[in-house]
Amino acid sequence: METAKEAEDEKLTATTTVPAAAAGSLFPVVFRPTFGATANSNCPPPPQWLYNRSFTADLSVIDDAVSSQQHHEFPVCLSEPEEEEEEEGKETEYNSSSRIQSYELVESSDGDSYETRDRDREAKKKKKSSSSSSRDAFVLKKTSRAAYNYDATSRKPNVSSWAPSSSEAAKFTNKNYYFESRGDRDNLAFGCLYRMDVARYKLHDSMKLYELNSEALYQWKQRSLGVCRESDIDALDSKLKAGGRYWSAKYSAVERHKNLKRMRVTVPKKSLVTIPGDFIPLWDDQTSGKRVDGGSLSGASVVEESWEDEVLRKTKEFNKMTREHPHDEKAWLAFADFQDKVASMQPQKGARLQTLEKKISILEKATELNPDNEELLLCLLNAYQTRDGSDVFIGRWQKVLMQHSGNHRLWKEFLRVVQGEFSRFKVSEMRKMYANAIRALSAACSRQRRQVYGTANTPSLDPSIVQQELGLVDIFLSLCRFEWRAGYQELATALFQAEVEYSLFCPSLLLTEQSKHRLFEHFWNSSGARVGEDGSLGWTTWLHKEEEQRQKVICEEFSNENEEGGWTGWSQLLSKSSDISENQENLVDDDVAVEEFDEELETRAIEQEDDTDALLKMLGIDANTDPNNEVKDTTTWMRWSEEEVSRDSDQWMPVRAKADGISHGDVTPDREGDEQLLRVILFEDVVEYLFSISSQEARLSLVFQFIDFFGGRISKWTCTNGSSWTESTLSLVALPDSLLDNLRRVHDVITKTEGRPSSFSFEFLLDGSNDISRRTDMMKFIRNATLLFLTAFPRNYILEEATLVAEELLNTKMGSCSCSVTPCRALAKSLVKSNRQDVLLCGVYARREAAYGNIDHARKVFDMALASIEGLLSEDKRSTSSLLYLWYAEVETANSSGSGSNSSLRAIHILCCFGSGVKYSPFKCQVSNLQQLRAHQGFKEQIRMLRSIWAHGVIDDHSTALICSAALFEELTAGYIAGIEVLNQAFSMVLPERRSQSYQLEYLFDYFVRMLWRHHAELKLSKVWESIVQGLQIYPKNPELYEALVEIGHLHTTPNKLRWIFDDYCQKNPSVINWLFAFSFEMNRGGSQNRIRGLLEKALGNEKFRNSVVLWRCYIEYEMNVACNPSAARRIFFRAIHACPQSKKLWLDGFLKLHSVLTAKELSDLQEVMQDKELNLRTDIYEILLQDEIHL
Repeated sequence: METAKEAEDEKLTATTTVPAAAAGSLFPVVFRPTFGATANSNCPPPPQWLYNRSFTADLSVIDDAVSSQQHHEFPVCLSEPEEEEEEEGKETEYNSSSRIQSYELVESSDGDSYETRDRDREAKKKKKSSSSSSRDAFVLKKTSRAAYNYDATSRKPNVSSWAPSSSEAAKFTNKNYYFESRGDRDNLAFGCLYRMDVARYKLHDSMKLYELNSEALYQWKQRSLGVCRESDIDALDSKLKAGGRYWSAKYSAVERHKNLKRMRVTVPKKSLVTIPGDFIPLWDDQTSGKRVDGGSLSGASVVEESWEDEVLRKTKEFNKMTREHPHDEKAWLAFADFQDKVASMQPQKGARLQTLEKKISILEKATELNPDNEELLLCLLNAYQTRDGSDVFIGRWQKVLMQHSGNHRLWKEFLRVVQGEFSRFKVSEMRKMYANAIRALSAACSRQRRQVYGTANTPSLDPSIVQQELGLVDIFLSLCRFEWRAGYQELATALFQAEVEYSLFCPSLLLTEQSKHRLFEHFWNSSGARVGEDGSLGWTTWLHKEEEQRQKVICEEFSNENEEGGWTGWSQLLSKSSDISENQENLVDDDVAVEEFDEELETRAIEQEDDTDALLKMLGIDANTDPNNEVKDTTTWMRWSEEEVSRDSDQWMPVRAKADGISHGDVTPDREGDEQLLRVILFEDVVEYLFSISSQEARLSLVFQFIDFFGGRISKWTCTNGSSWTESTLSLVALPDSLLDNLRRVHDVITKTEGRPSSFSFEFLLDGSNDISRRTDMMKFIRNATLLFLTAFPRNYILEEATLVAEELLNTKMGSCSCSVTPCRALAKSLVKSNRQDVLLCGVYARREAAYGNIDHARKVFDMALASIEGLLSEDKRSTSSLLYLWYAEVETANSSGSGSNSSLRAIHILCCFGSGVKYSPFKCQVSNLQQLRAHQGFKEQIRMLRSIWAHGVIDDHSTALICSAALFEELTAGYIAGIEVLNQAFSMVLPERRSQSYQLEYLFDYFVRMLWRHHAELKLSKVWESIVQGLQIYPKNPELYEALVEIGHLHTTPNKLRWIFDDYCQKNPSVINWLFAFSFEMNRGGSQNRIRGLLEKALGNEKFRNSVVLWRCYIEYEMNVACNPSAARRIFFRAIHACPQSKKLWLDGFLKLHSVLTAKELSDLQEVMQDKELNLRTDIYEILLQDEIHL
């Protein structure tokens, strides 16, 4: 009875002691039976191999639930070997009176280890034979896979065993662990953990866990593992391998099986109250764990369901959701995405196609209920692309665009898709599609303006109209980029010139579009200078001067007529009649002469053609045959491609027919004349793409993108989350200077810390833009254009800075400047003299002086500008002072790091004048504490006034400069922590949704990151790291943040963590920027080839980045020059031109870089395909052949 009571007590306390034991367990334990058996208090102690000094547990109170697994999967049948094992298990039972035992290491001698094992084995056999007759046949035992009673034979010689120590039992009663000062000799013997000491696991059905008895589990383990106590340890290991570990392929297949039931925690659903889209709820920490109706989550239940059950459940939920909320875009998109998940679990192709049809039907129903939803339409069209062929797919696109002709986002996506269709691509066809898009969107803008304002010429302030015009400008930029990539640089430049003149400098006359076209044609065909050319005045100014000149000529003719007198009589009429008769006779003679001249020209042309053919035959060239078949050497094609690249670099400006002496009436033009004539852009070439824009935002976007297109340096003017930035990065063929500078700094940081230079560089993506002559011409073109833009947008400091920077680059490239004089000083002084009220121009000029090291001259200009602020109006003073003070303080701060002068004190003095609101005076002495306190209070008050303005979404450059000035002041006076706190308070004044679309707030965050970088040595790494990661969540396409991420992460974290960050953002928010930085990081660190190829393949496998020329060029360059795998580079090249047939530069890369792996026949075929796609080829192969013959 006492034994039964003890067993009952053990059963009751098992559930409470199991977690502690299991949590500290490192080795398997032996379970004790809890029912149907009698305890033997005189049981021998457990075998020595179970005693482990790193583990202490109460073995008598293990939860008997584990011993009941697999009850009805394996029948209760005890065979003879199992009876022996069952009897052997009795030897491992503990005395019920000792609830807690500790273990200590018992040393086994080297000499008698084998003798001890033999004696133990004989004693066990005798004990089994004596007790087999009295054993109950239905005794059930608790056991586990690791609970088999292996004796000393399971361990190698000279390996320590474990034994209990009753003397230390009390010591470890309240402590389940201890620290070991001596190492485990198993590690020395085996080089790792002993394999019999490593736990092994199998997946079990959790719902049947508590229903299985110990006997079935015991038999299942015997059959599955085939473990025998007497078996050799090597044979035992092979059997265990056959069973497999929990990560093996066997259990991975079970895990992926659709019938496997998984546990799912169900939480009571929230209230189905529909929250408006513009409402953002603020959850409190106290209510975050509660339901909407106030209930807690304690009512959660656990349900098991297979994959098929999940599909049925979610399908019902989505059907109910879309039926109750048919206009919920997210519900429809989630329903469609779920079909992709279902298709991924279906191995049969037919089943996947059926799922795709179901997805299409879901999206068709969604678009039927929401016909104007862009996301649903794009998702439906992407599904069509997966199923339909090219022609059918393009037809569906055209049908959608006919119904939504005014949607600029759909037009953008359609043009991107069509450009990637290799079989359908032709330059002429793409031009027609662009013309249709611009015409449709322009008509939609005009119609919308008339609906809002009544007249088509009223300046637009409606946000919808602004977004429409911005989309129209983006599509026009896409057209210009397309023409430039296809080799028609002159046409792209002429399109820019025509649109800028037509939109920005249109005469202020109430004209229809047809009248504007006729008037603009007169300007285009005249000899007047256009945008970017020397002496350009703008269409309006040219028209005024033309009108003045015409009036002057009329006045002169009228005065001449008055001087000659009146009518002299009939004699003049007779003389006129005689002149007419003579003119008629002369006309007849002229016609005869013209006919004879034409015949003579024809015969002369035939003779010249014969002479040319004869000359070619003398040179060994047959003009009647295909010229490409004459080329047998790849070096000839390489020279042809080099000449083609050189001409592309030089010939980017359109030729003026009259100005350059080229006339359409030239009868016998030579070869150079033909080339020049092809570079003439007529009015008919640009008229289809002209449109009018009236919003200030769209006009500025056109101007800024004009400067960026031709390689000008310009300050941040748009958010990286905007459509303009996204389209610009997707269409990159070469890297712009700003992005290249970011990648260079990353390269310098990594190579400096690694101590070994990297052989890879992005310089190959410069595309010849570093050519001195081309660079000089482009900077001159930009300088002239921005000077003209300033007449349309006066006092725009971004344009003023772009003008001065272009002047610097122009003079620097031409080598006409000295080191002591800023290259833009002459131009800046002339601009300041022409507009002395523009104090921001003075600030821009002073910053350029400081950039060239002329700090004293910069201080004079800044002091003059700040002193002249007092004479401005209050509004102008408030709008200009913050930027000037910030620029001046930043110049002084940058100068303090290198010179060790009083620049920091000067910066504090400048910011004190700004914060306290006193009149500025030049620096004389150190600022007192009282003045600093007043400045601190002044900044605090100004920021408080900004709070209400920012809450309404009114954020401009000047308010951002105020925040930066306050943060810099606190950093210089109170420390960097106070400065960071000012910036954090500014971020808290704006909702995250507004932060993601404001370039001013993005600039503020960049300023915040730069401050963190200056003090990263004093700050915790977690603070800097979390701030950068948080910024990337808001601005995932910001190159400045990726540069800071690599710089901080490379110094203070492991490369794998950086790789994890890159992979995470490349999956969640992919862009060309993060792919380039991830690729650059791996290249500079010498990453593995599999990692680099995986990055590029993942990037180019994305449908959105499949048309990215810069990524394809990086891939080809890597395989050719870094991995040294020409065959792989050849294969990638063919994939690239198939995905991007419009990029002439990509085609020429094959000629220049892959001529060693491409045959002459393949290169010849490539040139034929380029001609078939209508790419602009400027060089005839005959020219190269003739050069070879001449040199011979």
